[in-house]
Formats: sequence, structure tokens, C-alpha cells
Amino acid sequence: MFEDSGFDHTAAIHFRKGLRADCSNCFGLCCTALNIVASNDFAINKSAGTPFPNLQSDFRCQIHSNLRATGFKGCTVFDCLGAGQMVSQITFNGQNWRERPEVAEKMFRVFPIMEQLFEMIAYVAEALSYKASYSLSDQLHEQFELLQSLTKLDADSILALDMMTYRMPINELLSATSEIIRNEFISKISSPKSRRNLNLRGVDGVGKSFKGKDLRATDFRGAYLIASNLQNADLRGVDFIGADLRDANLSGANLSTSMFLTQMQINSTKGNKETILPTFLQRPTHWTDL
Repeated sequence: MFEDSGFDHTAAIHFRKGLRADCSNCFGLCCTALNIVASNDFAINKSAGTPFPNLQSDFRCQIHSNLRATGFKGCTVFDCLGAGQMVSQITFNGQNWRERPEVAEKMFRVFPIMEQLFEMIAYVAEALSYKASYSLSDQLHEQFELLQSLTKLDADSILALDMMTYRMPINELLSATSEIIRNEFISKISSPKSRRNLNLRGVDGVGKSFKGKDLRATDFRGAYLIASNLQNADLRGVDFIGADLRDANLSGANLSTSMFLTQMQINSTKGNKETILPTFLQRPTHWTDL
């Protein structure tokens, strides 16, 4: 599934763009493997390993075109980045859990781990798209190749992985990448009016207004930005890894060079045709064009 393209910056961008879920080659794993708690995002409770009642025999969703209106907004937010088809077609060699119920339990346990691997691959691929030192690039590339190899393991080997041993070194490399890129933006923020606190890691920004603000190079890692107002904000060079952006208003915001944003984060927000996204992310279909 993965090919080593040498990882010049352009190739890394193309690779990151290619991390897409292909539901036609997946056995409805996001609708079965995950534990769901009833909330504003999901109309019902569902235990891990139990299919959603709307999952049809062909693994298509019966209410796919009407998910938000029927209380399943969370389904429209979710994005596995391709982990589902990897587990379905590669790890389990196309074995259908409906036809082969003996593999179902193991398949459902493998899927969340594969999802984590793909998330890390997406972050590392993005980091490789930026210009950094040879040493940092080499370390990122080494981690990228390692993660690729892990996705190709058999099911039992994947289940035996200690994910923290892989997350910790990658987190350090992503932090180093973020610092380099944000420092480039910081060097351009020279006016006294623009000098501000750029370290907003884990900040409680729930419901707060950042409308129209120059937030370039801000570190929003792990920030709580639920229902925040980021309309027309300049978010270039912002690190959003792990930030909670549910229902944040991004209308007119410039996120063209925001870092470590995922499709799931963007899918959980509000925006419009004026919102500028990084090239590897798709505009959510629920965004208004007003």
C-alpha cells in the first residue's frame, strides 16, 4: 500500500493527500469495532463489536445521506485515513467478518490500533513535507518507514504492539518540526502590536472569541477550542495537534499553512467558502457557502 518515493517535500505532500478512507474496500469497521456513547454526536449507545443498526449487509450505511439530521453527526466527522481498508484487505486478506465470524472479534480489536498507526503516519508524512535539518528529516523518515512496516504485520503482532513506545519518539520529532516552522513565522511578526503569547497549549478556549485575530505561529496543541469563534482569524503556522475544535467557527479563517490538522478535526467544525484549508484536507460537505 505504501511506496517509498524518496520523500522530497512535494512527494510528502502528495502522500499525505492520499491518506483517504475507501469505504468500498472496508467491511464497515468504523460502524462495528468502536464503542459509542450516546451524545450530541450519536443518537444511541453502541458497544464495541456491535454493528450500528443502520449498517446494511453490503456494509453501506442506510442513512448515509441523512446522518446529521438523524442524530449521527459523529459519523460524518470520523475519518480513519485508510486504516479500514488496510485491515479489511491486507491484514485479514479480504475476509468478510459476516461470512467469517471467527475473525470478527480479532478484526475489531485490530482496527483501532491500525487507526492510531495511520494517524501517526499522517503526522509524520506532513512533517516530512516541511523543510527541516537533515538530521530531523532523517529521523522522521526512519519513523515513517517503521510505521509503514508495522501496518503490514499480521493481526496477532499488531495486537501485541505497545503504542506508547512509538508515540513518544514521534511526538518529540513533531514538536521539533513545529518549533522550526513556527519560529519562521515568529521572525516575521515584528511589530510590538503583534507580539503576544504564542504558547497556548491546552488553553481553555471553549466558547471564546478569537474573531479576526492574528494568531500566526500559536501553539494550540491540546487546546480546548469547542464552539470558539475563529472567524476571519489568521491561523497560518498554528500547531493544532490534539486540539478539540468541535463546533468551532472557522468561517473566513486562513488555515492554509496550519500544522497537524486532521480531517476529523475539520469535519467537526463550522466553516464556509471563504475558509482556506491546507491542501491535504477536504472541505466538509456540511459547511455552508453563505
